[in-house]
Amino acid sequence: MSNSLFNKHFLFFGGKGGVGKTTMAAATAIRAADLGHNTLLVSTDPAHSVSDSLDQHIGGDDYVKVNNVENLWAIELSTDQAMSTYSEMISQQDPTGAFSELLGDGDANSLSPPGTDETVAFIQLLEFIQNPEYDIVVFDTAPTGHTLKLLQLPELTQSWLFRLIKMRRRLGGLMSGFKSIIGGGSDLDEQDTFDKLEELRDQVEVARTHLSNNEETEFVAVTIPTVMAIWETERLIRALFEVAFPITRIYINQLQPENLDCTYCRNRYNDQLKNLEKIKDLYDEFNLHEIPSFEYEIRGIDRLRELATLLYGVQT
Repeated sequence: MSNSLFNKHFLFFGGKGGVGKTTMAAATAIRAADLGHNTLLVSTDPAHSVSDSLDQHIGGDDYVKVNNVENLWAIELSTDQAMSTYSEMISQQDPTGAFSELLGDGDANSLSPPGTDETVAFIQLLEFIQNPEYDIVVFDTAPTGHTLKLLQLPELTQSWLFRLIKMRRRLGGLMSGFKSIIGGGSDLDEQDTFDKLEELRDQVEVARTHLSNNEETEFVAVTIPTVMAIWETERLIRALFEVAFPITRIYINQLQPENLDCTYCRNRYNDQLKNLEKIKDLYDEFNLHEIPSFEYEIRGIDRLRELATLLYGVQT
């Protein structure tokens, strides 16, 4: 298979739950690191599996050096602490609840970012985009539904930020009056918060530019040869096209070998053949990569390297 994937800066792996996204992302990250690229493997899936795949606790507090792989770090994004930070920022913007009423929104909760886990993952993703420390960042994304929300977030988050900035501009003159009544920070604090909002808005725009650049970014769809997985893959690819997210390849995982001595195996094999033909007909312009089922679980660095060899060839 082509190693052109490793010329990219951001690699996203996504698809239906249970199709092997985490395994493919982890194997790809290991190959990138083995090729000498400083690589970061990021899980944006609330139900993290990267630790299980690598057979090493990763967690979300900080980047963790992956054992027995030079140049590879990993993190499983934790939304709790980040959501607390953004909630605090909203509270600073609307200390009395009166601002929401003046804006006609009726509820300060409407000033919260759109979504929860996906939004925080996207805001944190902005940090990775601007971090020059890593040559390649590999994202293990959540199942399709969550991922679709994540892909829409540059537009949604930008809209949310515009609302906050609009509020600050319209009510900035009133802030000092409220502060004198309720106590609190200085005008410098308010300007600092406003500057941070403006900076975050600019970061969102930068993210949109990077993520739509096919020289920097690629999304790899992972699927299996079942009707339901094909439907989800189609939904994902349509959404990717709508937001101009580069995608050129699909990994078709868990292909059963032919076994004429087993009726169940033969039926599964024939069923998969039919669905495989559907995938080839639907996506004849894509790079389709067929990956067989293994006799053993792909878990741990050695097994993941075996998969990387199957995906990308023998390392030279």
